[in-house]
Amino acid sequence: MWQRWVRGGLLALSVVLACFLAYLLVTNSTMVPTPTAAAPGSMDTADATISQFTFTQTKGDTVQWQVQAQEARLFERDRRAMLQVVEVTLFDRQGKELTMTGNRSEPLVIHTESGYVIYTNHLAWTDQTREIRTEDRVRIVGHGLEVTGRGLLGHLDTEEFEVLEDVHVDLAPAS
Repeated sequence: MWQRWVRGGLLALSVVLACFLAYLLVTNSTMVPTPTAAAPGSMDTADATISQFTFTQTKGDTVQWQVQAQEARLFERDRRAMLQVVEVTLFDRQGKELTMTGNRSEPLVIHTESGYVIYTNHLAWTDQTREIRTEDRVRIVGHGLEVTGRGLLGHLDTEEFEVLEDVHVDLAPAS
């Protein structure tokens, strides 16, 4: 019986951490500390710290996505976590990957399994349609192409990406 409670507690904690990571990736916001000695949620007031944190979301036997962080600091009062050095990997139905890395001061970097790299400042993931989307500037580099523009709609399962506005394509000379 107690094992069931422990599993439930760990699952709830994992869901809270994954939701907070998704919030950080979606907003890519910076936090402004309040002028107190120890601001709520500051690194000094963490209730717990987890090194080499990994959270994996599955559906049946299939892995849907995975969040990895070098460190997770948990704040029980605020019901949130701060993740440091974060990497998110999304998997399609055939097991192909889309890996995102980033932090608050640099653009997100998205690596596709087919060899393209996408750069943007903001990204939203919709689990039901398995799409990534942004209205921000984007840059896609790979296979002799550099595509820039504003806005992106990407379908994970087909690995098709559409730059929505102000599209420019540069071709690299063949070597």
